[in-house]
Amino acid sequence: MDSEKLKEMVAQAAIEHIQKLDKKIVLGIGTGSTAKAFMAKMPLIQKQITTTLASSIETQNILAKMGFEISTLGDIRKIDIYVDGADEVNKYCEMIKGLGGALTREKVLASASDEFICIVDETKMVSTLGVDKPIPVEVIPMARSFVGREIVEIGGQPVYRVGCQTDNGNIILDIRNMKIGIPSDMETILTQIPGVVECGIFAKRHANLVIVSNEKGVSKQYPQYM
Repeated sequence: MDSEKLKEMVAQAAIEHIQKLDKKIVLGIGTGSTAKAFMAKMPLIQKQITTTLASSIETQNILAKMGFEISTLGDIRKIDIYVDGADEVNKYCEMIKGLGGALTREKVLASASDEFICIVDETKMVSTLGVDKPIPVEVIPMARSFVGREIVEIGGQPVYRVGCQTDNGNIILDIRNMKIGIPSDMETILTQIPGVVECGIFAKRHANLVIVSNEKGVSKQYPQYM
């Protein structure tokens, strides 16, 4: 089964999850190809959506073209549901996100939401985060070299993402060969480096629900606490 079909399956499952709530919601939407698959189906729940919040300029433009109202966190106090994809997810519903470059705004919206629904195909499910995928880190441009040296000191290999400028005007370093250990601890270590805006480890704000697709269908996973 091709990847587009798998994305469509989890997008539909997320739509059905929201439909069953049978209430009006403020909806936050992520960035990337899986988020686009979800947005394509949003007209099915249009009557439930009071307003939307976008995690990127790209997502905002798509929502505007579809005719959805767009708000900011200056307009509202909280988001009922935030829907987004991920690059890797473990059994605790902790994630690595940001290969699309929108990690900071995504983490802000996820943190402001009551429920974070992550939609992925089964290839994104891993036993250990950061083994196969790098950890993206958004960095202010003037701090690039300093942050890179600090990352080397803690055992990572920072690689500058050429040609990438975030919606916030910053750069991204992708950390390879980094042993994460406890994801929430590494998230703290990375975000405390001066010059780092945000990192792509979503452990402190993990998903409440992960919807996973494979060729057999769709399943739901909730955090497995230690």
